Amino acid sequence: MLDPSSSEEESDELLDEERRDALLAAGGGSSPRSLPPPPRDPRGREGGAGRAASPSPSVLSEGREEQERLQREEREKRLRLQLYVFIARCIAHPFNAKQPTDMARRQQKLNKQQLQTLKERFQAFLNGETQIVADEAFCNAVRSYYEVFLKSDRVARMVHSGGCSANDFRDVFKKNIEKRVRSLPEIDGLSKETVLSSWLAKYDAIYRGEEDFCKQPNRMALSAVSELILSKEQLYEMFQQILGIKKLEHQLIYNACQLDNADEQAAQIRRELDGRLQLAEQMARERKFPKFITREMENMYIEELRSSVNLLMANLESLPVSKGGPEFKLQKLKRSQNSAFLDIGDENEVQLSKSDVVLSFTLEIVIMEVQGLKSVAPNRIVYCTMEVEGGEKLQTDQAEASRPQWGTQGDFTTTHPRPVVKVKLFTESTGVLALEDKELGRVVLYPTSNSSKSPDLHKMIVPKNSQDSDLKIKLAVRMDKPPHMKHCGYLYALGQKVWKRWKKRYFVLVQVSQYTFAMCSYREKKSEPQELMQLEGYTVDYTAPHTGLQGGRMFFNAVKEGDTVIFASDDEQDRILWVQAMYRATGQSYKPVPASQAQKMNPKGGDVSADISPLYTDRGQKHGMEEFISANPCKFDHAFLFQLLQRQTLDHRLNDSYSCLGWFSPGQVFVLDEYCARYGVRGCHRHLCYLNELIEHSENGSVIDPTLLHYSFAFCASHVHGNRPDGIGTVSVEEKERFEEIKDRLSSLLENQISHFRYCFPFGRPEGALKATLSLLERVLMKDIATPIPAEEVKKVVRKCLEKAALINYTRLTEYAKIEATAEKDSEAMNQATPARKLEEVLHLAELCIEVLQQNEEHHSEGREAFAWWPELLAEHAEKFLSLYSVDMDSALEAQPQDSWDSFPLFQLLNNSLRNDTFLCNGKFHKHLQEIFVPMVIRYIDLMESSIAQSIHRGLEQESWQPVKSITNSLPNVALPKVPSLPLNLPQMPSFTTPTWMTSINGSATSEDLFWKLDALQMFVFDLHWPEPEFAHHLEQRLKLMATDMIEACVKRTRIAFEVKLQKTNKSTDLRIPSSLCTMFNVLVDAKKQTAKLCILEGGQEQQYHSKIDDLVEETVKEIISLLVSKVVSVLEGVLSKLSRYDEGTFFSSLVSFTVKAAAKYVDVPKPGMDLADTYIMFVRQNQDILREKVNEEMYIEKLFDQWYSGSMKVICMWLADRLDLQLHIYQLKTLIKIVKKTYRDFRLQGVMEGTLNSKTYDTVHSRLTVEEATVSVTDAGGLQGITMKDSDEEEG
Repeated sequence: MLDPSSSEEESDELLDEERRDALLAAGGGSSPRSLPPPPRDPRGREGGAGRAASPSPSVLSEGREEQERLQREEREKRLRLQLYVFIARCIAHPFNAKQPTDMARRQQKLNKQQLQTLKERFQAFLNGETQIVADEAFCNAVRSYYEVFLKSDRVARMVHSGGCSANDFRDVFKKNIEKRVRSLPEIDGLSKETVLSSWLAKYDAIYRGEEDFCKQPNRMALSAVSELILSKEQLYEMFQQILGIKKLEHQLIYNACQLDNADEQAAQIRRELDGRLQLAEQMARERKFPKFITREMENMYIEELRSSVNLLMANLESLPVSKGGPEFKLQKLKRSQNSAFLDIGDENEVQLSKSDVVLSFTLEIVIMEVQGLKSVAPNRIVYCTMEVEGGEKLQTDQAEASRPQWGTQGDFTTTHPRPVVKVKLFTESTGVLALEDKELGRVVLYPTSNSSKSPDLHKMIVPKNSQDSDLKIKLAVRMDKPPHMKHCGYLYALGQKVWKRWKKRYFVLVQVSQYTFAMCSYREKKSEPQELMQLEGYTVDYTAPHTGLQGGRMFFNAVKEGDTVIFASDDEQDRILWVQAMYRATGQSYKPVPASQAQKMNPKGGDVSADISPLYTDRGQKHGMEEFISANPCKFDHAFLFQLLQRQTLDHRLNDSYSCLGWFSPGQVFVLDEYCARYGVRGCHRHLCYLNELIEHSENGSVIDPTLLHYSFAFCASHVHGNRPDGIGTVSVEEKERFEEIKDRLSSLLENQISHFRYCFPFGRPEGALKATLSLLERVLMKDIATPIPAEEVKKVVRKCLEKAALINYTRLTEYAKIEATAEKDSEAMNQATPARKLEEVLHLAELCIEVLQQNEEHHSEGREAFAWWPELLAEHAEKFLSLYSVDMDSALEAQPQDSWDSFPLFQLLNNSLRNDTFLCNGKFHKHLQEIFVPMVIRYIDLMESSIAQSIHRGLEQESWQPVKSITNSLPNVALPKVPSLPLNLPQMPSFTTPTWMTSINGSATSEDLFWKLDALQMFVFDLHWPEPEFAHHLEQRLKLMATDMIEACVKRTRIAFEVKLQKTNKSTDLRIPSSLCTMFNVLVDAKKQTAKLCILEGGQEQQYHSKIDDLVEETVKEIISLLVSKVVSVLEGVLSKLSRYDEGTFFSSLVSFTVKAAAKYVDVPKPGMDLADTYIMFVRQNQDILREKVNEEMYIEKLFDQWYSGSMKVICMWLADRLDLQLHIYQLKTLIKIVKKTYRDFRLQGVMEGTLNSKTYDTVHSRLTVEEATVSVTDAGGLQGITMKDSDEEEG
């Protein structure tokens, strides 16, 4: 290969200077996040400004800073342009990477304005301002979603960081309603899946609001274009935006680099790969290697460089020669030739045979018309034939000789680069014996691929003696250029091994494959070349004219060690085109430059400046594009350039309209992959830079997918530990040091994210991110890729993070709740707050703490899935979190006055949450909570017991025994004890409804107050749901026993009061049972009922104790029934004592009988004994009604009536027994008959059983009265006045 000329040396000096500028831009100062835009002032160029004396140091400093700024901006702009040139070449002719089609589709991100609009839409729905019909359950779900999620500051921060999409919002709502719908009762004919679908449809309707649905397809189309496969033009435009390249600059680069010319791009790649191989060889000779962790890696590094270049060569070789052209398959011999072109310098390379370069051409022959036809009559038929020599013959349609026009096209295929085309004109023969038509003329053409393709007139050869001496035919011959035919034309040539005679030949430059080209000379009508020369290893260049050679004016040559071939063309333009074509084919690094670039080109063949624009680009343009186009890529630090490119691309990606989480788009991945492969950027360096950028963005608040971090980290770790993830076995010291540095940064980042998991992954978004973060942390903590880290070490780190998380969460929670003050002034204000205010604040804080723990369980439960073998970690986090809360809780409770019971709702709130948590129930905080409230509960019960006992004592002493109907009209008039307070408005107590035993007339105010207090106290303790079983059982037992004692005291006091009250009543028939006695009776009845509810415990001594109080109540009821029966029976005894005065043989009886008989002669004398009977019967009936109305228990009334009836019959029977020897007085008999009959009938109506009614006592009485009645009927038949013992209802009651 020829040594570079002086022009190349100048170019290399410029490139070295540019490389130094790039390195200065990379190492000078702190690297900016993004490159600034190009300077607006065109005069701000890098230059050597002389130092002038300044009158003021400040002015000098300002001028120097401004100059440095302009120089820095100029360097950065040049660097961007140079980088864009490399990227544009990657886009124009990719041969390593493809745009991935399996990447996850990214959703449009939400911004602040959209979040605000979304809040307004949901608020409008909740206010009823939309037309969306919804039930109460859906409205409650939306309200919860709006209050908890949409209004959360954590969601607002996530939206600000760009990590939230509409899909995330919908998923959170879906999770919320799934839990709600599962808790709904089953409805026949309506599945829960249908409800879910309906709710989601309504959510979508609220989310969309009043948007114009016509605009939706446009946005979706734009989204599809951006996230799917991009065209080259779209990729150019994207990287123009990323690097800040102007449209004009792109167009200049596009034209100068000939990005639309695949041959030029393939040639550029071949030159780049050849340069990389030479660089590797130079490095091997000079032993200048990067610093590796072991010395043995130096030789391995050279092999890796060669292997990577060989792989790129193989990739390039595998490409078709020209995309979109006819299929051109590589010859079989290329398999054996791969080793030749992959190993530069191999002299035993396989030569091409002539059959390997056979071409295929397509010819189109269009015959238009014939002019000058005079020898044939106008009405004769003429036609034309056309053929490519060696092929088939075609014929046109027939036409009249007066108008010989056709426009017929014939298509031919040939393998001859120089075919012979024959066209003949015929007329039909009219002779009978004529065997063939008459030929009128012919034309022979020799077209090539460079021939004119427009119709031309050609003079035809006519037979002798023909009158058509000026016969012409107008036709067009179009011969295509095969894709692997790169150039053709006539040249003079002279070589040592081929073309040994200087003469003009027809040459074709044939591309057999991406790395194999041949110069072939062809003769007419031949498919195979006469001679050929492989261009591999040759260098083409312009030369001065050779005076000894005749023919040809413009010379150039192809030189190879041991061989030189001289070529010459007839004009300068042909020479330039041939040199450019051969320059692309040889793959040489040296670019041929003509002697005078200012020379004007021959306009032959049209303007072809676009093909040779790299040689004629205006170097006077701003910044000059030629230096960027001609820069040797091998002399640039592509590791630094790629780091800059990846940083700019990531910044652009994170700022676009998609929630990418750090993932590049498919088009960006494609360009970065191609750049790394083409320019030899090591995979480890790429991922280290990527990790560095991702960590930096994450530290600045952006949401980065931990799975992406995991992928890059795993690649780097595998490389550093020698596992060759990309086939590279060498590990540089710089890579290892950077990896360790990034590993430390990543570890700190992950620990910080786990510590801030509520804020880094709010509401479990991005989905699965927390689990991926924990998995990545475990990977980062590994010493190497093979040895897993002990589980205890990971557990220790995570535990430490969660301890920090507890402090962070509680600190932010207290700031939100305005409980914990950070300033001294706030602390003083906190200390001066009233106990009630402190309790209110700590109660509100408890609600927030419970909400936080519930959200952790609901949205971050995946943490337990990731560490399922350590379920106690989150439990420890919750305990730590609650222990911080306990400090504020203890402080607030200590500030409460003694015997204040307002803090019980706090216990109920916390306990109800903790007792349902498997890990927190009876945990450290839960036990601490119990320890605080155990004395309070015991004290509360003690005071309640004392208060109830006092209320029983005082109440019963002052009791009026007036019946009360319900708690609402009794308790307001009862002086409830102030300690402890158990009002109905006790916070967190269930609403108290009137028990069923209070719906009718009940006992006294004291007893009702007692029963209500006992029931409310037991309900209150039950609602505490004390978590410790032993103490809960103790509380229950104590309350039951206390209720037993209280009811027992109440029963005994009521019994005494009953007896005292009963003794004060008289024994005459005027006796009416007072309501107070009925109230006392009801008190005992209620006590009987309440013992089953308030005193019973299952099993053991408690059951026996309950039986005792039950027996006591039962016995007391029997006693008061007996007392009451004795009282009413004593009234009957008084009646009978009055009747005793009529006993036979007494003075009073004789006197009364005489008086009545004597008086009866003059006046109507009242019937003695009937008033007495009526009065007694009225007494019985009215007292029966009183008892029936005012005593609640039917069973006890029946017992009372049974005993009353039996006692009455017994007294009557005994009274009659005392008079067995005496005959009853008529008035005695009438009175007894009426009393007995009415008593029997009345008690039967009250439900006394037949067995009781018809007892032996009654039968005895009945028999005696019947006998007495019979006796009287014999002696004094009218004396009874119709009163009889017979069953009759005729007499008045």
